[in-house]
Amino acid sequence: MPIFKNEDTKTWYVMARYTDWKGERKQKCKRGFATRKDALDWEREFLQQRQADVEMPFDSFVELYKKDIKPRLKENTWLTKESIIDKKILPYFAKRKLCDITAKDVIDWQNEIRTIRDARGNLHSATYLKTIHNQLSAIFNHAVRYYDLRLNPAAKAGNMGVEERKEMLFWTKAEYQQFSDAMMDKPMSYYAFQVLYWCGIRVGELLALTPADFDFERGILSISKSYQRLKGKDIITTPKTKKSNRKILMPEFLAQEMKDYIKMFYGAKSNDRIFPISKHYLHHEMDRGSKVTGVKRIRIHDIRHSHVSLLIDMGFSALAIADRVGHESIDITYRYAHLFPSKQKEMATQLDFQATTKE
Repeated sequence: MPIFKNEDTKTWYVMARYTDWKGERKQKCKRGFATRKDALDWEREFLQQRQADVEMPFDSFVELYKKDIKPRLKENTWLTKESIIDKKILPYFAKRKLCDITAKDVIDWQNEIRTIRDARGNLHSATYLKTIHNQLSAIFNHAVRYYDLRLNPAAKAGNMGVEERKEMLFWTKAEYQQFSDAMMDKPMSYYAFQVLYWCGIRVGELLALTPADFDFERGILSISKSYQRLKGKDIITTPKTKKSNRKILMPEFLAQEMKDYIKMFYGAKSNDRIFPISKHYLHHEMDRGSKVTGVKRIRIHDIRHSHVSLLIDMGFSALAIADRVGHESIDITYRYAHLFPSKQKEMATQLDFQATTKE
């Protein structure tokens, strides 16, 4: 492809011609290279990206991967993936040819990642190690699926780390009521925790709530969005999953409380956030309430677990609970199996009956 020198600026530029994904011929001009070699290097990498050659450098393929994957994901999800790619993966594989990276290379990378310590001197958790490896494997899977890479060396090497399930803590109704009494000196805190506990919604869903989400005539709370604080900006996104879009019937007392609370926002518009606070604020309030009352400190997300455990104790099915909290019923059954009443005795009795009954 033509490489030219601009005599006025003494810099080089490229006129690269290629065929796009529609089969149309295109031209790309790139200026400002200090040397002819820099211009040639850029041209070679640019054309490799357009051709998706598996012999291209790993970092060039990652740029393709980003363009393919980023539009499909929520911003906060992509930022997490991008941080892992930039800090844990590219420093090791960037200039290697995509097709030359072997399972042994991945094992060597795993061994080095395992030795890295954070600012406090701690090694990465087993869960985070698994997350890092899964991201590398996802890049290779993308190359196999769409760009004809022969195999995924990360899959061949095997995973590192394991997913560690954090201990599931929850408050009993008595513990929550004791905690909520300590929150009554700050109305915004009190009502925020009331909604979290009695509706079982996620904290991002809580912080996105507006007056328009409440139908007080029918007592319904609509969940259709989630709040994130990203790069210093308030971001409203869709909920975590499709199942998360749901309508929750509030207990009558809570509907009345929230109606009174929203009236406190004089001049509030229908789409104004009614909890213009942060997750950090709620963490601080949980610290305060636990300290004052002596109630055990749990995580904010554990309030959602508390709601589910209350519903299980009240005798509701996994299917009914899943519909309320925006989960699949199989997830509720798996995660909270230890809380459901055991059916083992009933099963054994019925099997006895079947064995002794003649057809």
